[in-house]
Amino acid sequence: MIIVGVDEAGRGPLVGSVVAAAVILDPDKPIAGLMDSKKLTEKKREALFTEITDKAKAYAIAECSAKEIDQYNILQASLLAMHRAVAKLEIAFDKVLVDGNRLPLWDFEAEAIIKGDSKVQEISAASILAKVYRDRQMIELDHEYPAYQFAKHKGYPTKLHLELLEKYGVLDMYRKSFAPVARCLKLQYS
Repeated sequence: MIIVGVDEAGRGPLVGSVVAAAVILDPDKPIAGLMDSKKLTEKKREALFTEITDKAKAYAIAECSAKEIDQYNILQASLLAMHRAVAKLEIAFDKVLVDGNRLPLWDFEAEAIIKGDSKVQEISAASILAKVYRDRQMIELDHEYPAYQFAKHKGYPTKLHLELLEKYGVLDMYRKSFAPVARCLKLQYS
């Protein structure tokens, strides 16, 4: 049976896309150390990203922009990003396993697995691809807007990020429907 593992990264941040990955592993090319991406160091995630993209039978990464998140809400945008990732796969599969408790609306045999990123290797691999891809976006954004220190907080609403957001204002790629950003916009325009 060919299993697709699906997970997303970036539901909590105030800025940027939510990213989803879909992965079909190759049983003939095992990958040691797959686990929930949040339990790995950044260095280990980067190494596994390369190994997964080299050894997987297939993988795809997709996203929903901050504008789409504002339009649909973060849950719907996460599900849409997952849908897009699976749709990009170019080989046939039997079943999709998704981390969490919600499934996108699709016609595949699928199952949502709570803590799936700790239980299913394919989902672990997807969680690593999504997290590394999104973190790389934040590092790029950090180069463009160094004052915001995106490489440090990855867009999450840390104390530092909230202070910088208040000091420098809302950039276009912020999620304007998220409360801290909406508050900041109100202050900017009042």
